Amino acid sequence: MSGPLFVGVDVGTQSAKAGVYELSGECLAEAAVPLALHRRGADEVEQEPEDFYAAATAAISTCATRLGRPGDVAGVAVAGQMAGVLGIGADGRAVTPYDSWLDSRCRGEVEKIAARLGDRLVELSGCPAMVAHAPKIAWWRRHRPEAYAAVARFVVPGAFVAGRLCDLDAAGAYVDTTYLHFSGLADTAHATWSDELAAGSGVELEKLPRILGPTETVGRLSAAAARDCGLPSGVPVAAGLGDTAAGALGAGIVGPGQLLDTAGTASVLALSTTSFRPDLSGTLVQMRGAVPGQWLALAYLAGGDLLRWLPEVLGAASLERLIEEASACGGGRLLFVPHLGGRILPAAPAARGAWVGLDLSQTRGDLARSVLESVAFEYAGYLRVARGLFPDVAPGDVRVIGGGGDDALWNRIKASVLARPYVRLGRESFSCWGAALVAAAAAGAVDDLAAVALATTAEVERTEPDPGL
Repeated sequence: MSGPLFVGVDVGTQSAKAGVYELSGECLAEAAVPLALHRRGADEVEQEPEDFYAAATAAISTCATRLGRPGDVAGVAVAGQMAGVLGIGADGRAVTPYDSWLDSRCRGEVEKIAARLGDRLVELSGCPAMVAHAPKIAWWRRHRPEAYAAVARFVVPGAFVAGRLCDLDAAGAYVDTTYLHFSGLADTAHATWSDELAAGSGVELEKLPRILGPTETVGRLSAAAARDCGLPSGVPVAAGLGDTAAGALGAGIVGPGQLLDTAGTASVLALSTTSFRPDLSGTLVQMRGAVPGQWLALAYLAGGDLLRWLPEVLGAASLERLIEEASACGGGRLLFVPHLGGRILPAAPAARGAWVGLDLSQTRGDLARSVLESVAFEYAGYLRVARGLFPDVAPGDVRVIGGGGDDALWNRIKASVLARPYVRLGRESFSCWGAALVAAAAAGAVDDLAAVALATTAEVERTEPDPGL
């Protein structure tokens, strides 16, 4: 079958993934390249920006080699992790490491911003004071003044990679609208930077990039980037979008009432709506979706990190082995507080985790099961707040994506706690497909993102709530 092909890239925490797609949604090639995460203590977590570019282009190049028809690629878009930032110089190259969303060094700035701005921050940005862009930028200004002075613009990983693909300098740097809530510096409903929030956060507006929509074209593949990717030079590159927004689009989350569980490094529960309603309780973030007029009310915790940590701390050969042991245990015997690196929402960066209720009869299966349950009950708290904020929106089934979505026990626990069926869909990388859809829209090949997204998703497994739990 011939026709235009589109490349979607997801620059995640653990890896950079790429996929090449036809407009039918069929994935013709995909690849993933690992990324290093540098932990230098409980609070300091960084990544190297050039690693993002190298991994993304290596993943694209692998796809191009497998594809055999790279000349048919008509567009590229990059999604990426959302709540961290990095600094670029005037030439568009990185001058700081990537300050990860897992890094909580800026918690002092979080507290100061919350005290200065109060509810006004949430009313304008749709997001409470938390470990995200504004506190991170303020931290660099206060604690790394020389590095801060060298920064022309602060950008997110997806925009950094797209900028490198197109050889953009700082004047061409951008952020797309799906990230604005995490900036803590934007009037998110109007998609503009806010002088009021910048002043209250101690951030200089001239350090911020221009704001674009996801489907706007930012440039074309440079000759050097084309060689790195194994694609023709001149292929248009769209602004792209955040990984959660890309995953939602790729999973067909496009209408009010749909629920998304992103069971990845970040465990995200999101409710699709059509209105911007700031949550003054500080629990839910209001994020713009990829579809015009769509909003996603969401909250998250570092659930994927818990699952990587568990086998090591409990001495298990693998996570799969632990899940088997957890399946043999009854639920609710033990409580686990999952905020090992601080609670993200509602923000409590100094919080830490705990097991509560340990006794001599319990096994490591009980400990593992309590961790799975803890994420489900965090989700229940998010959904309770969402239903109060959007009483006119009836929540439906939960579509689950990410590596954790393949865990039948975890899906059963979540479905039972939330009292909502869980639906697993037939695709590997939803964020890459969502990014590819945005690339297709930017190229004029897709007129209705929502219609195409819905038409290209298929249910492969449904898990009903278990009354026995």
